[in-house]
Amino acid sequence: QVQLVESGGGLVQPGGSLRLSCAASGSIVEIYAMGWYRQGPGKQRELVAAITSGGSTNYADSVKGRFTISRDSVKNTVYLQMNSLKPEDTAVYFCNADLRYLSGRYYMRNDYWGQGTQVTVSS
Repeated sequence: QVQLVESGGGLVQPGGSLRLSCAASGSIVEIYAMGWYRQGPGKQRELVAAITSGGSTNYADSVKGRFTISRDSVKNTVYLQMNSLKPEDTAVYFCNADLRYLSGRYYMRNDYWGQGTQVTVSS
C-alpha cells in the first residue's frame, strides 16, 4: 500500500553536488519521520540524515556541514542536498519513512524503505 521511490543518484567528481529525492505514495495517513541511509561497499548501512514531521533534523558527523535534508509535507517527499562530495560518500543511498497508513479499515504503522540509488564520487 505504500511505496518509496528515490531519484537523483549518479556519478559526480569530488567536490561536486547531487540532490536526492524520495517520494512516498499510497494510502498514507501521517509521516512521522523520513531519512536517508547509505551502505558503502563492504560496510553496514548507516544513518546519513533524518527529519521529523516537526522539522527536527539529525545528521551523521561525517556529513555535517555538507549535506542538508529537507522535506515537502504536501508532496510527501524528502530531499538530500549533498555538497562537497568525497569519494568516501560513495554508496547506495536508501530512503526510509516511518509512517501510518490505511490498510482496509485499519490504521497501521510501519517502516518503509526505498529501493536505493547509487551515488559514486570519483574523478
